[in-house]
Amino acid sequence: MPVHAQELEEILRESFPNAQIVVEGSDGRHMSAMVVDESFRGKNRVQQQRAVYAALKGKMDGPDGDLHALALTTRAPE
Repeated sequence: MPVHAQELEEILRESFPNAQIVVEGSDGRHMSAMVVDESFRGKNRVQQQRAVYAALKGKMDGPDGDLHALALTTRAPE
């Protein structure tokens, strides 16, 4: 089942309640997201992105996942 941008933002907001989150994409399978959160401070890009993927709760797991591709930008606030 495709994931809509609003749904993806709500899922991410559960794990990152104070983050700046921007989700784009309209086909429900190929999306992009920018997550800017204080919890990323001091973590490298891989650690940041792993935290976001963990927050997705299996939405991207395997070829049958609801979300096929996610272009992801993560960083701590400036």
